[in-house]
Amino acid sequence: MLKSALALSLFLLTIVPRQQTGADAPKPATDAPIPAADVAKVNPVKATPASLAQARKMYGYDCAMCHGATGNGKGDAAAGMTLKDYTDPAALRDRTDGELYYIILNGRGQMPPEAGRQNEQQIWNMVILVRSFAKK
Repeated sequence: MLKSALALSLFLLTIVPRQQTGADAPKPATDAPIPAADVAKVNPVKATPASLAQARKMYGYDCAMCHGATGNGKGDAAAGMTLKDYTDPAALRDRTDGELYYIILNGRGQMPPEAGRQNEQQIWNMVILVRSFAKK
């Protein structure tokens, strides 16, 4: 019994990542100004039903926990955060597609980056999806 408990403990230590603190903890994404060249980017992607379905799937995995399933900013992990309600058309009115692309790619504040997880076309489709949340 003791051997089993010890073996289980050792196994769990090898598969469960430890909480990083101090100097070795990953740094949150910054809120530095978005470069003008990125602000000026225009979305080159035309959405298709299949590409939006893929964007919805990725949004469900990576974004909905904070931003909410409908983009209302009320996800389960958003407690204590103030997130924009993307169902409100005014929420993104002053943001260009290039800015949204940059934020999704690089992260912002506590939001982790999608760089390395999604390709360029997938991120542009995510921009289209986020814009689609606004009520008409």
